Amino acid sequence: MTDAEREQRFRALTELVVEPVRRYLARRTDAATADEVLNETLLVCWRKLDEVLVEPEQSIPWAIVVARNLLANAQRAERRRTRLVGKIIALDPPATVVAYETDGLDSIAVRDALTRLRRDDAELLRLWAWDDLESPQLATVLGISANAAAIRLHRAKTRLRDEVLKSTAPAGHVEAEEGSTDARR
Repeated sequence: MTDAEREQRFRALTELVVEPVRRYLARRTDAATADEVLNETLLVCWRKLDEVLVEPEQSIPWAIVVARNLLANAQRAERRRTRLVGKIIALDPPATVVAYETDGLDSIAVRDALTRLRRDDAELLRLWAWDDLESPQLATVLGISANAAAIRLHRAKTRLRDEVLKSTAPAGHVEAEEGSTDARR
């Protein structure tokens, strides 16, 4: 099959499945997740184009199954993120944030703070929180000593706490803290 034929076949498949899959996802999740899963579904359609028949009675159910599986993956990932937030809050709550957040930390704030960390720190925290790995297991995964893993984990938690504080503390509070640090020097 030539590239032009492949593209034409993909366009025909897309015309058949986009709206049914979009409706399926819209009834089951928020708009942002639905768009993301729809895009991933179309990517799978492209990758498996040779296996999919471009007939409504076969391609639509096939695409919905793909979307269903991808949505389940996205929902599992969100549950893992929520557990990460809960574990971080339970094991090492940032004291300053607790004073300002009466309902506990916002999972979005922690997730956003995690994305601002260095990739290695974020991965270390994910291994610790999502995969329940402690220093000896982290050491094995990272190829370092257990002591080095413990130190890196402690530093990563501190960096995450600092990032959360930056994004959740009232603006005047952050400036006041910075000013008091300068006054001690």
